[in-house]
Amino acid sequence: MKKVFIDGSAGTTGLRIYERLEARQDIELIRLSEENRKDAQARKQALNAADVAFLCLPDDAAREAVAMVENPLVTVIDASTAHRTLPEWAYGFPELSGAFEDKILSSKRIAVPGCHASGFIALVYPLIEAGLLDKETLLTCHSITGYSGGGKKMIAEYESEERNILLGAPRQYGLTQQHKHLKEMKGVCSLENAPAFSPIVSDFYSGMVVTVPLFAKQLKGNVADIKKLYAEKYNGEIVQYKESVDENGFLSGAALSGKDGMQITVAGNDERILLFAAYDNLGKGASGAAIECMNLAIGEERTKGLIL
Repeated sequence: MKKVFIDGSAGTTGLRIYERLEARQDIELIRLSEENRKDAQARKQALNAADVAFLCLPDDAAREAVAMVENPLVTVIDASTAHRTLPEWAYGFPELSGAFEDKILSSKRIAVPGCHASGFIALVYPLIEAGLLDKETLLTCHSITGYSGGGKKMIAEYESEERNILLGAPRQYGLTQQHKHLKEMKGVCSLENAPAFSPIVSDFYSGMVVTVPLFAKQLKGNVADIKKLYAEKYNGEIVQYKESVDENGFLSGAALSGKDGMQITVAGNDERILLFAAYDNLGKGASGAAIECMNLAIGEERTKGLIL
């Protein structure tokens, strides 16, 4: 039985991981009392007693937690932004290639992909890898997400009985083009330039759709080549290519709410192409991805404990 500690278990990502692991018979959760939850010595002891430590913390706190780990046998799975582009850390998206999966299997330091970045990278990385898209291509991306991605404060704002009327409509943010996922989106895909990125939060709890629009003339190939590439790469239980995921021409951001999988599809026409990734910002965009990485690291089936 593997011992697991969730540092930051009171946050939305930590709570979802806790819910997924609580019923598993192969996992013993290390729990801290409420009074010890923020005690540095108690956390350090728990981190070093674990086989797997999940970090569901702000970036600086995650770096501090990593520094506390002295036991070389502990596998650290960090859900923050702090370590995603560091070469010594495995990037936790095994479906991208065999090399990504092998690094997860051999590493004691695994970074969970960001929610928006997960969709963008799932769509763009294969095109760069296959030579269908140049690294110099200027790309755009927009993403609509449920409000749970904003954490406890945003959840409280949206679920308040006296909430601002403006929360009833979609709200675009990241207006300065300095979103924290841009570095990851550019780096993992080996792009020369970060995409122009428009994230949008809307009035539903969880789920998201990431869209990457392309002009056919940007491609070294055509729509059929993209579909064939996605169908060959994404045919597992967690990430799947689908010919269509819309409902009568509409694609809901909440289509996979509560699930831990991701669906990839292509729409548009021969001139203007839309690449879509639909998933849950708390599923394959956070907690589900973290648990998948843990399963691989401890030698379990990658889908164990996931809701697909």
